[in-house]
Amino acid sequence: MATFGNLSDRLADTFKNLRKKGSLSASDVDGTVREIRRALLEADVAFDVVKDFTGRVRERALGDEVNKALNPAQQVVQIVNEELVGILGGQQRRLEFAKTPPTVIMLAGLQGAGKTTLAGKLAKWLAKDGHTPLLVAADLQRPNAVTQLSVVAEQAGVAVFAPEPGNGVGNPVKVAKDGVAYARSRQYDTVIVDTAGRLGVDAELMKQAANIRKAVDPDEVLFVIDAMIGQDAVNTAKAFQDGVDFTGVVLSKLDGDARGGAALSVASVTGRPIIFASTGEGLDDFEPFHPDRMASRILDLGDILTLIEQAQQAFDEEEARKVAEKFATDTFTLEDFLKQMQQLRNMGSIKKMIGMLPGAGAMREQLDSFDEREIVRTEAIIQSMTPAERRNAKLLNGSRRLRIARGAGTTVTEVNQLVQRFEQAAKMMKTVARGGVPQMPGMGPIPGAHGGASRKQVAKSKKKGGSRSGNPAKRAAENSGAGATGGGTVPAGTGFGLGLGGGAPAKDGPSEDELAALQKFLGRG
Repeated sequence: MATFGNLSDRLADTFKNLRKKGSLSASDVDGTVREIRRALLEADVAFDVVKDFTGRVRERALGDEVNKALNPAQQVVQIVNEELVGILGGQQRRLEFAKTPPTVIMLAGLQGAGKTTLAGKLAKWLAKDGHTPLLVAADLQRPNAVTQLSVVAEQAGVAVFAPEPGNGVGNPVKVAKDGVAYARSRQYDTVIVDTAGRLGVDAELMKQAANIRKAVDPDEVLFVIDAMIGQDAVNTAKAFQDGVDFTGVVLSKLDGDARGGAALSVASVTGRPIIFASTGEGLDDFEPFHPDRMASRILDLGDILTLIEQAQQAFDEEEARKVAEKFATDTFTLEDFLKQMQQLRNMGSIKKMIGMLPGAGAMREQLDSFDEREIVRTEAIIQSMTPAERRNAKLLNGSRRLRIARGAGTTVTEVNQLVQRFEQAAKMMKTVARGGVPQMPGMGPIPGAHGGASRKQVAKSKKKGGSRSGNPAKRAAENSGAGATGGGTVPAGTGFGLGLGGGAPAKDGPSEDELAALQKFLGRG
């Protein structure tokens, strides 16, 4: 997640130094805690939060649980992870719904925090979960706020209650109260009230928000805060807590490139849980907030659970079962490959998905340079093929590839690369479908796994000691691929034909969780 990129890098460097030590002295712990303190302060985390956090980490790191541990460095990382979960709120907190509908949710926050867009995101998320939300346009001050909410409601496919034109016209307290009554009469089970904000905290803003709260008696008051505003987040949160007394927090703009201190401060300072996070501009870039998963992302330990949840929503189980059978029987085609690409795109941003894998921080430069439109270009190439060519890639001779390249507005080289990546992906998936452990393209060979090669083949490969080719360039290329599955080299990239701009492969192979997720895609989980 971009907001925590610098913090993640700083913490990763700190722990890298720890891992070189077989045991930890008090000076090692103090040095580590000092680096953590600097990293958090540079990320704009509130000073009091940093002081308490590092104090607890130091106390635990000097305790018996580390001294007696087989791997003290890992134990310290675990302590930092647990304490991060603590300052992020501990347990996940879900929305509380009214026993008798409608459930009333009031949004509060400064102007520019993203309340109106977030109202649409929350409504769409609730609608997916089987609810019938109604948006109420009670922000009658900001120019075109009512119009914006109406547009957002239409994009989200939900209803909106907007009896006043806004732009300074109308009574927001009356609109909010009438909106709840309208929802009750029309059988809407959830009401989301969008309220006005200001550029800064003032008495008029708080008075209006307090009056709306008193009029509609909401079940939840969600304080929407821009994750990029840094230290000022604490003062703003305290002011709204005193003036409106919100029940939960929503972090917006978590995809920004700021330092992210608001996210690590607001829950600890106010004692109110973070319930949702907005992670992009699209209406689907919205997710429940899990303190433990966010801590894992910050420490670059990955977020496999969220990745699997997104996959389950986007991938059809019956289709996955059929694809698994095709892998096992060598009948997987470019047509199937296209369907998989389209389902992958339905999961959302490729960058965000890869960013959820453990160790993704090491690939940040490649991810930043990755073009999301690559998947669209890949689809265009496959769609330029005839049905027969998609079903049998062996038909793709030179003239056919030239025709396909012209039809897709690309080059023959790119067509050749796609076919090559398809064959690699099919081979890798086939290995998994048959219960083997593949080499993940771009990740290097998996320690202790031979990717389907027999022990005799591996021993034979080791005995040879690399290539003896007389051509120096060829010998260097072949030796660089030693240890890969089948003894060949595998270009960097992903199994779905999406190159990440090369770069050095990661040192470690995929974890058991990653392989389990991959098998789940194939219907074997």
